[in-house]
Amino acid sequence: MKLMHVFTSDKPNFATGYTYTNYMSEMEPKTMNLNQVFQMSGMDKGLMDIAEKVQVGERITEAEGLLLFEKGELGFVGALANHIAEQLHNNRVYFNRNFHIEPTNVCVFTCNFCSYSRQYKHRDDGWELTMEQMLDIVRKYDGQPVTEAHIVGGVHPKMNLEFFCELLGRIKEIRPDLHLKGFTAVELEYMFRKGKVSIEEGLRKMRDAGLQSLPGGGAEIFAQEVRDVICADKVDGAGWLHIHETAHNLGMHSNATMLYGHVETFAHRVDHMSQLRSLQDKTGGFNCFIPLKFRNANNDMSHIKESTIIEDLRLYAIARIFMDNFRNLKAYWPMLGRQTAQLTLSYGVNDLDGTIDDTTKIYSMAGSEEQTPSLSTEELCDLISSVGKIPVERDTLYNHIHVYEAVQ
Repeated sequence: MKLMHVFTSDKPNFATGYTYTNYMSEMEPKTMNLNQVFQMSGMDKGLMDIAEKVQVGERITEAEGLLLFEKGELGFVGALANHIAEQLHNNRVYFNRNFHIEPTNVCVFTCNFCSYSRQYKHRDDGWELTMEQMLDIVRKYDGQPVTEAHIVGGVHPKMNLEFFCELLGRIKEIRPDLHLKGFTAVELEYMFRKGKVSIEEGLRKMRDAGLQSLPGGGAEIFAQEVRDVICADKVDGAGWLHIHETAHNLGMHSNATMLYGHVETFAHRVDHMSQLRSLQDKTGGFNCFIPLKFRNANNDMSHIKESTIIEDLRLYAIARIFMDNFRNLKAYWPMLGRQTAQLTLSYGVNDLDGTIDDTTKIYSMAGSEEQTPSLSTEELCDLISSVGKIPVERDTLYNHIHVYEAVQ
């Protein structure tokens, strides 16, 4: 495993103090391929057992996942993850043409890690889009080959189930071919509870109105002791899992996330991924797994240092190894920054989300390098192909729309 090219900006990365140029010069000698892993002598027996499991396609245990976090060096986990990704995707990396609708950042919940939302009592500091304003966002893409609208925002007490069902229906009238992916489990739980409907009844109503799949937001870390610190007042881990399982049973697909790099331990990460893996065994309804990096600007957890690039890459690689029944592992480039997202493509990642078109503020408000997140199809293809991967435009359900030329 060797990176062919990365951006070589000498702008220092604040998490490491490195520039991307000298970061790569230090990382490259440590990378290896799977054959080199097996030629190493003196490596921890537990790690070598994991490598053997990866080679034959056998699932690793929770204890082995924890061992990777505790002892797996970047080159080692990267080699295993890259091997798995190549077996699954034959060097292909996916993206789609999408845009976001963020109805409001006014929210009844007070998550300590959130830089995006504004409490309802301070709603004048936030925004609340009208129905027509949201429909105008959709109309802006008339004639353009976008395939997905991603609808997510704060939990506003006046934007209820009926309001959003009407929004979904009217979007479908304007653009029937657009795949509507929307509403985190946090938004849905509040809507259904306030509307006095069951989870299943609420999801059926939204599905019938036009909702086709769910994003993965709101999962954070499932362990309650962590949620008590970072997001005590919203739906718990069991509730999140129940909503997604119900959606899967109704024929709807969804994504899954994990917020990492704050107060959680390695054991919390493994437990979180294990619960997702178990639900995927049961339903098969998850499209992809998306680790989300905690960013510390403008929130109540700004005193916590962000994870380094090396820890980010290790996390993605270990996720690829552990999440064996998730075909797709996504690096959300507006959150990581395009340069770091490009690096993840050699550590098990096979999806970069989409074009976005500067329609989301969630991570820009939290201090991401991407303050106006937008990439053209050509820019995304270049980001992928310049590290020797094959860009593939997909739809929300990972059907191929266009496979671009391989890099020679």
